[in-house]
Amino acid sequence: MASDRIFGLVVTIVALAYVASATQIPLSLLSDPVGSRSFPYLIGGVMALCGVVVMLRPDPDPEWPALGTLGALLVTVIMLVAYAYALRPFGFLIPTAIASGVLSYQISQRVLPAVATGLGLSLGLFALFKYGLHLGLVAFPKGWF
Repeated sequence: MASDRIFGLVVTIVALAYVASATQIPLSLLSDPVGSRSFPYLIGGVMALCGVVVMLRPDPDPEWPALGTLGALLVTVIMLVAYAYALRPFGFLIPTAIASGVLSYQISQRVLPAVATGLGLSLGLFALFKYGLHLGLVAFPKGWF
């Protein structure tokens, strides 16, 4: 219950800071009936209300996952951050194959299916994004070919 109350307090404080920062939005010359500050006020108000509700009506204490599960989540986060940084220098195919292979291995600890999943997703997503959606993806680093 304490974790929910702390989370609700943090959400409420962030919402109030968001609303306070929305007061700094300059009014535009072409005003609409709602105004440029109304939407941020609405979002901040709903966020603050949700934070207060979480503080007043917390759930029972959660059962945190085992240490191994937290380790797997940490590996996943590190892999996704590394994937984001690797896309530009290494192109799309290699980082996508490695990241999807590692994440597939975490789901089912079998090497061959994880490698096949990594390669299949890499090639399939590249074809979909490049030729189906006409995105400007680079398959490999420019100096390789």
